[in-house]
Amino acid sequence: MKTILASQTMDIPEEVTVTVKAKFVKVEGPRGTLTRDFKHLSLDFQLTEGGRKLKVDAWFGSRRTMAAIRTAISHIQNLITGVTKGYRYKMRFVYAHFPINASITNSNTSIEIRNFLGEKR
Repeated sequence: MKTILASQTMDIPEEVTVTVKAKFVKVEGPRGTLTRDFKHLSLDFQLTEGGRKLKVDAWFGSRRTMAAIRTAISHIQNLITGVTKGYRYKMRFVYAHFPINASITNSNTSIEIRNFLGEKR
């Protein structure tokens, strides 16, 4: 059975600006700008209350479309977290038989892995 209209809203923090144009969401904050394209989902995005709330609607959607509403809001909340607090990733090298050698290059922006799977160059 299809639901006629399902919608959810989310609050946007004061230090963040969200713009929506044709399922293309752009989030700007103190740490930069992130964008995400939701064209593969059949959802409607609207900014309400002067850009302080984001409303996501699904018209005549199936169960899969209803689940996509919460997924889209979660993705946008992750974008907001990325431009306000940021994310930090830690990487650990693990090997079973052949040892891996790694070096950081390009002024700490890339990692070069040497001797991967026992290759000798």
